[in-house]
Amino acid sequence: MGISRRLLLVAALLVIAGVAGAAAQEEAAAEAAAAAVEEIVVGTKAAAEAADLRAELKELRDKISGLESGIAERSQELKVKDDSIAKLEKLVDGKSQKVASLKREIASLQEKGSVAAEEQVGKANARAVELEKQIGKLEKDIEAQSGKKVTLENRANDAEKKVQELTAKIDALQKANDEQKRKLQNTERALKVAEEELMRVHLEATTKSKQLTEVHGAWLPPWLAAHSARYMEVLSGHWNEHGKPAINTVLQKASEKSAEAKKWVEPHMETAKMKWVPVKEKLIILKKNTEPYMQKISSKSVEVYEASRNSVTPHVAKVKEFADPYFQEAKKLSKPYIDQVAEVTKPHVEKVRTTIKPYTKRAVHVYGTFLESATTYHRQVCIYFLLSLTCVNIPAFIDTNIYLCPMTTRDLYVS
Repeated sequence: MGISRRLLLVAALLVIAGVAGAAAQEEAAAEAAAAAVEEIVVGTKAAAEAADLRAELKELRDKISGLESGIAERSQELKVKDDSIAKLEKLVDGKSQKVASLKREIASLQEKGSVAAEEQVGKANARAVELEKQIGKLEKDIEAQSGKKVTLENRANDAEKKVQELTAKIDALQKANDEQKRKLQNTERALKVAEEELMRVHLEATTKSKQLTEVHGAWLPPWLAAHSARYMEVLSGHWNEHGKPAINTVLQKASEKSAEAKKWVEPHMETAKMKWVPVKEKLIILKKNTEPYMQKISSKSVEVYEASRNSVTPHVAKVKEFADPYFQEAKKLSKPYIDQVAEVTKPHVEKVRTTIKPYTKRAVHVYGTFLESATTYHRQVCIYFLLSLTCVNIPAFIDTNIYLCPMTTRDLYVS
């Protein structure tokens, strides 16, 4: 243990000698350490301890050589750093000299350029005043233009409202005129149809009466034939005196109403056209004046829309990307349940269709028969009305018709 402590002391001395170092001192320290080690080895009594000391001494020498090489490298690094420090000091001296020269130049320039700077400041102030005046003028012009724009927009809105009102009036007048024309045409057509039907029925009645007189003239008594002839003359006289003039008066009134409607509509149409032309010209002028403002507004709105769309599009894409897997997962999870519900309900739906099908066919058949009966009843009622106007052979017609039997009365047969 004493030997190892001594060796440690020697190693510490060697390390201290290496750190303190110069080359001559390192050699002296190495010699002193070797002498101390030799003295320690001589002082030992056992050969085994001597061998151990030699091994330890060898290790210490190796360590000393490593420390010497490290010390040499560090000394070289210190030299390099000293050289770099010297270079930096030279650069600092040069920079300080340049800074001093620049300070002197700045001082001289400040002394020389104070007058020019004051002149430039005065010119800049004058230019600023002029620019402020121009800005004020431009602001006033912008306010005036905005006021004109507002007035023009108000005028345009008023003109559009007037145009809409006039167009609405024109449309209403046109609709009224068309409605009057349509009604007149319908009445004329109905009157023509009624007149033709009456003439046809009258001719049929006269032919039937002639045939009856010819057939039954052989066995009818002469007084009945005379009465029937007299009744036919009375009926024809009534028709010529009352029926035909009434139809003519109705047709004449219808034509008069159509002429009055045309006369009533014509001035309104003319006034509407006269008002529409200047309003249209004003609208064209107003459109030309407001077109640049509208273009600016449209361009700005398009820019805002593009900017908002560009800013919103990535967020929408992110939302879609974020929500798409959840949607697909929900679709995958719900698909078997939906298919199962469809498979379960399919036979029930088919059963309902098969059970309802005969009832639907029956309902369609009943509705068709109802429509047929209603149309036939309507036609026969019209024929009954026409025949009631002529009062010719009505009882025979009613007896042969099953739909008009409930409408027969004793007064009708009496008449």
